[in-house]
This record gives sequence, C-alpha cells and structure tokens, in this order.
Amino acid sequence: MMNRGPFIFLGVFFILALSFSYTVYKPVAEYGELAAVVDDQGRKPELKTGLAQQGELIYRQLGCVACHTQQTRLTSGSDIEREWGIRQSVARDYIDQERVLIGDRRIGPDLANVGARRDDLVWHLLHFYNPRAVSKESNMPAYAYLFETRKIVGESSNRALDLPEGFEVEAGYEVVPTRRAEALAAYMLSLRTDYELDEAPSPEMFNFVSE
Repeated sequence: MMNRGPFIFLGVFFILALSFSYTVYKPVAEYGELAAVVDDQGRKPELKTGLAQQGELIYRQLGCVACHTQQTRLTSGSDIEREWGIRQSVARDYIDQERVLIGDRRIGPDLANVGARRDDLVWHLLHFYNPRAVSKESNMPAYAYLFETRKIVGESSNRALDLPEGFEVEAGYEVVPTRRAEALAAYMLSLRTDYELDEAPSPEMFNFVSE
C-alpha cells in the first residue's frame, strides 16, 4: 500500500500556507501600499507634528489605549448615534502611525474623532486635571500630576486653568499645565476622522441616524 503520509503533509502545508497568505500576508502587504490622499482640501489623514506628535508618545506612556479605542465601527450603530464619528474607520486612517492605537476596550469613549467632537483646548486640559470638572459622571482617573500647582507671584499666569466651582485650589495659588499636559491636549485635538475617503462611506449616508 502506498504511503500517503508525504501527500497528506504537503496538502496540510499548502492549506496552511494559503490561509496565512490571505489572512496575514495579503492584508499587511495591502496596508503597506496605502498612501495619504492629497487634494484641494489638503492631506488626508493630516500629519501629526510638533506638540501633537509629542502628545502621542505621552498617550502611549500613560497607557490610555487600555481604556480608549480609536476606531469608529459600523457593526454597532451606537458609534454613530453617540457622535463618536461620522463614518467608519478604515486602514488609511492609520497609515502614519508607528504603533496603531486602535485599542480593544471601551471603558471610556472612542477617541477616533475626538478632535472634531471636542475642539476646545481648555476643555481637554480641565478634563486631564480632573475629569469630574467637565463631566460629572466620568470614571476616568485624574492626571493632576501633569499640572503644577504654584503660588501666584505678581500676576497670574495666562496659562493657568480657570477651575470651576468646587475644584478651586487654595487662595493665592494657581494650576498651570505642564508641557506634557499641553502636548497630550494637542494630540487629542489632532484626532480627527471628519474627512471623506473613497473607501469610507460618505457621512451623508448616516443622516438617517438622527432622523
């Protein structure tokens, strides 16, 4: 009787190789060939530079990806209904990221389009200092160590936070964001997917959500 072992081995090897090609190699190769779209509205996605680029490193250092995703999904209609984005996220949105920060848990809201959703720098700084100062029900920890509480000498700093009632510090002192806090806030403002791409559904397709 013919020994079919080698043929079975080759068959299994071929099937595994084919599966690897289509599930791993092919998507990675296609992702690597993606390029930004440049038109009369500028570059899509926009490159992160300066403070925003530094803020991405701080975001990674602080482990923010453990509680936040950066991926607007269509598998759950709530992403659009919650105004976390106006379209689904696609691979081209991430082409400039050295480490893609999609995340896999949503203890906090998705941040893929937070720069368009929350475009107030001061709001983000207050949110980092004490999330409850701008969102009473927030379960996010405070990052007060990203700020300096210091005695006012002469005039107050024009960078000092205007803290709401109930969150003020001792009279004669002020809270000033450090460079790290400002960089992290700049990174938040840079997170935007409010541009259209050919492979992403047009925002107009989702008008039914608010009707």
